[in-house]
Amino acid sequence: MVAITLPDGSVREFPGPVTGLDVAKSIGAGLAKAALAIRIDGVMKDLTSTLTTDCKLAIVTAKDGADALELLRHDAAHVMAEAVKELYPETQVTIGPSIDNGFYYDFARPTPFGPEDLEKIEARMREIVDRDEAITREEWNRDDAVAFFEGLGEKYKAEIIASIPADQPIGLYRQGDFIDLCRGPHLPSTAKLGKAFKLMKLAGAYWRGDSRNEMLQRIYGTAWFDKKDLDSYLHMLEEAEKRDHRRLGREMNLFHLQEEAVGAVFWHQKGWALYRTVESYMRNRLEAENYQEVKTPQLVDFSLWEASGHADKFSESMFTIKTQDERHLAVKPMNCPCHVQIFRQGIKSYRDLPLRMAEFGSCHRYEPSGALHGIMRVRAFTQDDAHIFCTEDQITSETIAFCQLLKTVYQDFGFTDVRVKFSDRPAKRAGSDETWDKAESALLAAANAAGLDTTLNPGEGAFYGPKLEFVLRDAIGRDWQCGTLQVDFVLPERLDASYTAEDGSRRRPVMLHRAVLGSFERFIGILIENFAGRFPLWLAPIQVVVATIVSDADDYAQSVAAKLRRAGLRVETDLRNEKINKKVAEHSSAKVPVLLVVGRREAEEGTVAVRRLGSQGQEFLALDQALATLVNEAAPPA
Repeated sequence: MVAITLPDGSVREFPGPVTGLDVAKSIGAGLAKAALAIRIDGVMKDLTSTLTTDCKLAIVTAKDGADALELLRHDAAHVMAEAVKELYPETQVTIGPSIDNGFYYDFARPTPFGPEDLEKIEARMREIVDRDEAITREEWNRDDAVAFFEGLGEKYKAEIIASIPADQPIGLYRQGDFIDLCRGPHLPSTAKLGKAFKLMKLAGAYWRGDSRNEMLQRIYGTAWFDKKDLDSYLHMLEEAEKRDHRRLGREMNLFHLQEEAVGAVFWHQKGWALYRTVESYMRNRLEAENYQEVKTPQLVDFSLWEASGHADKFSESMFTIKTQDERHLAVKPMNCPCHVQIFRQGIKSYRDLPLRMAEFGSCHRYEPSGALHGIMRVRAFTQDDAHIFCTEDQITSETIAFCQLLKTVYQDFGFTDVRVKFSDRPAKRAGSDETWDKAESALLAAANAAGLDTTLNPGEGAFYGPKLEFVLRDAIGRDWQCGTLQVDFVLPERLDASYTAEDGSRRRPVMLHRAVLGSFERFIGILIENFAGRFPLWLAPIQVVVATIVSDADDYAQSVAAKLRRAGLRVETDLRNEKINKKVAEHSSAKVPVLLVVGRREAEEGTVAVRRLGSQGQEFLALDQALATLVNEAAPPA
């Protein structure tokens, strides 16, 4: 007998080995029709996998969210590869995984693909779906598999298989006349893929990601379970293109980038006004939470990074220099070791803890040129960084306080949908397993006490400790990982930080690494795209433009602007000899929130015509009334 325990706790017994599909059929025809795969004791397997021993079983359907989508997109990559081989038999297939929101496959082909090829490939994929080809798993001997693919002229696939240990069975999946190397699992047939997919773009990619290897052609696509979701995703991409911070940065005259300073931002006056507004807001919030703001050096002897362990982990991403006296220095890639140096100055007591040390620290990291993206991925950036030195007993209370701070900050910037990931120990790490057990337990307990609903992000912790990652969802449904909180028992030990406990003994503090925004550059890029440049008044680089209808009102416009500036508003005047409709159109395009229009009548009466961005009408107000209204609206969140 084989006893199958279902997610609701019920048990179904079968007289002998049974497949996942058989179990689904025993539950109901509807479930069998919807079934895509199974989970055996939490591990995803093909629907046709045979169950020979008692186990816990869940039937995977399209309703299973991310897991089901990953399965679908993996199959889409295989179907795309099959289509390419049918249309262009001389092409070699290499690697084709699922990725966030889609999939890709890398191909080796002497002739470049073009946009017209994508249309043909997509059409052939739909034909393959209509064929309803069964997708079946086969296990081969490694050497037989190598010989098979070499015989097909698939040298890349043969190379991958040859790198697998000889004693491991090779999983191959067959659909129609197409066969591919894969661990699986897969959908039961190509028809299950449906037709809510689209091929998106072409790109180059080096074989195995190594620039010394051949350049391949990569085709990207996206796949969903229904056309509505596909259409929503394509609409989101259209919106994202309209909101691209690089384009809006140019149109709004916020910043620029150039080859003479790769990965560094040239902030223009308006962009720097936005930056300083964000910085001032964060500084006020940190001061209210009793953070001590510090400033640490840009160049630090490489020995400190060796002592902290960062050299071993980040050396390839660090900018280093040799001085004339042969000292080896590094431009700091992060702030934490420097903060420990401040903590170590003087004797610290348990009465000094928690000690919250913050820095808007300028950091530099050598990001590959292909990874750079506007101001969201740069080499020179400023972190809203802080480190909390505390006792083990204070981890939970400090986590709760930080999460409350973070939540309200995000709300003030317009983000209310926040998800939290728990990232545990990575393969390459410092510290003993005992230390990691303690750190992970402490962080999970603190997260639970803070009321956080976390999902596991396995192996993505920092090299010195586990972390919480806070992911924001923006106005068009994209996710951005920004804030982090990490529990660190390692660096205080490595860098010899200590405090005097209540009993007089010397103890190591716990170090909580935390950031809310992540980096100012990236967060500002996110803000630009989230608001599509139409910032709330308190954030807008230029909050008000005073524009004249006739030159006779120039002096009055100047006096209005001066009064607004004295009240703390960011103001410009537009006294050009242009028609007011042109001025309105230009300042609307520049996303200025408020336009105060003045002419002879307004000058005589001491009034202004108030035009709001996105509104066709205008409101006539006394100047003092307009000023009071705008000052109130422009006040940063408390």
